[in-house]
Amino acid sequence: MNFSAILALVFILAFANTASLQAQKVYNDSKNYMDYSKKPYYFGITLGYNQADYRVIQSQRFILHDSIKSVVSGQGPGFNLGIVTNLNVGKNFDFRVLPTLSFTERRLRYTMLNQTETSRSIESVFIELPFQVRYKSAPYHDMRLFLVAGMKYGFDVASNSRARQAEKLIKVAASDFSVEYGAGVQVFLPYFIFSPEFKVSQGIGNVIIYDTNLQQASVLERLLSRAFTLSFHFEG
Repeated sequence: MNFSAILALVFILAFANTASLQAQKVYNDSKNYMDYSKKPYYFGITLGYNQADYRVIQSQRFILHDSIKSVVSGQGPGFNLGIVTNLNVGKNFDFRVLPTLSFTERRLRYTMLNQTETSRSIESVFIELPFQVRYKSAPYHDMRLFLVAGMKYGFDVASNSRARQAEKLIKVAASDFSVEYGAGVQVFLPYFIFSPEFKVSQGIGNVIIYDTNLQQASVLERLLSRAFTLSFHFEG
């Protein structure tokens, strides 16, 4: 996990907890919030920037190979575009569904025993379906902080897992399940709610398709997807 991303998440969570306690005392000057609080549900769009990689677990066969020294995962940039469906559940909780089109790039870097390096890029176009529960603090001057957590299913429409002419490519499964958690802030404006959000996704299923005929795949036991996303929600 990116160390700076961990620090950012810890800071947001700590700030959200502190501000939530302080905000319990302040309900005035929240005119826009009061208008939106009357809605049982609302919709919106989301735009996001992501950085994705893999958690690499080496195979027991790794020590049997006399050419590959190490395998690490590198991050690649991507972006998300989706639709927000939000259902209010009481004053402090929401249930959210965010169908999203996500473009990601992940890299595997191989270091050989002769110190040369080679890289394999895995580009994906995911149709994602996240289901989330969001906890919101009390409002403070038309703002409120929130924590979000949930599960996500993703299907890679660009997956090479079924390609017949991919003998020399590392194959990954088209389907992937992840757990997600993050934090952000709602800003209640006159015509919409603006919500920047930081989120971490951790894959829970092995996506590598084992191939004994491909050395770069046979040295891998498991690949678990990971992603860090900065999203901007426009809701109302």
